[in-house]
Amino acid sequence: MASKPVLIACAGRTFPQISARQGDFDDWIAQGLGERLPVTVLDIRAAQVLPAADTLAGVVVTGSHSMVSDREPWSEQAADWLRTVTVAGVPVLGICYGHQLLAHAFGGAVDYRPEGIEIGTVDVTLTDAARDDALFREAPQTFAAQLVHRQSVLRLPEHAVLLASSGEEVHQAFRLGECAWGVQFHPEFSAGAMRAYIAQMTQVLVEQGRDQAALAAGVRETPQAAALLARFAAIAAQRL
Repeated sequence: MASKPVLIACAGRTFPQISARQGDFDDWIAQGLGERLPVTVLDIRAAQVLPAADTLAGVVVTGSHSMVSDREPWSEQAADWLRTVTVAGVPVLGICYGHQLLAHAFGGAVDYRPEGIEIGTVDVTLTDAARDDALFREAPQTFAAQLVHRQSVLRLPEHAVLLASSGEEVHQAFRLGECAWGVQFHPEFSAGAMRAYIAQMTQVLVEQGRDQAALAAGVRETPQAAALLARFAAIAAQRL
């Protein structure tokens, strides 16, 4: 086993009602990464110092209930750190908040979605560029993924490569350089986790006139999206 770990950088936690029954973001991500590499977990909201690039095999930045556009000090520190590890060639995977934070770190624009919250299982379609991408080339042209987000990457960083879009979200996935990816969707979410999020967000969905029952009924398993975590671990292992 390699000595360098994949770091799960926790930018937030799920709702306590969900974690008590199903676990949390880092649990789900670690399970998806598998046992190819050791995994460590760090809450980047509380860390005074973030790990040096040369100590890591890879980085996965989790989702969060925080907003990138608030530019909280911990988040801005994490954005600076992401620039450092990405430039150093460490494989990076940003999920939801992590996706937005990666874009922000390299000059992209992140803000609230004019359409309001996007939540549930959606179909994601790859761009032509994804056919030659190390993370996405084994994925089908269209696959189901779980989403819950109020903010989006409204403008990609310069030189970013768009890899996937969906009906409501142009920037579902992108790559920077050779080995840094952002995905707006949640590859770590099970169908059960997605249904739990829909149930937890009743007030927001009612305020926005969303059909909560229809959203819950439309939830599906998303094995192709989930497979991206194991592929990311393989990429990190190959680059050691």
